[in-house]
Amino acid sequence: MARNEERRARLADAAIGVLADEGARGLTHRAVDRRAEEPAGTTSNYFRSRGDLLAGVVARIGERIAPDPAAVARLRSAPPGRASYAAHLRYVVARMTASREVALAWFEMRLEAARRPEVAALMRETLVAGFEADVAYNASAGLPGGPAEIALFHYALDGLLLDRLTVSVDPATSTDAVVDALVEGLLPDA
Repeated sequence: MARNEERRARLADAAIGVLADEGARGLTHRAVDRRAEEPAGTTSNYFRSRGDLLAGVVARIGERIAPDPAAVARLRSAPPGRASYAAHLRYVVARMTASREVALAWFEMRLEAARRPEVAALMRETLVAGFEADVAYNASAGLPGGPAEIALFHYALDGLLLDRLTVSVDPATSTDAVVDALVEGLLPDA
């Protein structure tokens, strides 16, 4: 059977929807077929195993949250400093929250990594590659902070995103205000 990349992406999007709505335990090939309104067996033709399906989900999430090169160029055009760093972080948060479904599926994958070694290996590879790319980008853009600060921002933004996607401890404070406070508190003095 010839592979149709558009259909493959649509199936991965349906899997993201299943993860967001039902969690990892609800993610089956049949559930994806139903959500995508495809004949039974379609998903297994594109993703032969559960591992293939999960890898497809992670890859598709990466595609959907990938930065827009024009937006990155605009961010890089600002002088490096705390304000620029905060703008970069706000952009990360905006990308992650542009689709609640995608963000929830991402967190479901993170939680599933705690239960299943094969998912942990997949997520570890993805997260480490993303972290290393962030460190390299930060250095090339001349932004303040190094690997330690970037790791702190990963931890902080994961918590902020989880807070905003679920039940917030402080819904009255804007996400932008939280990002500004994190930058002020976590970046070393210039």
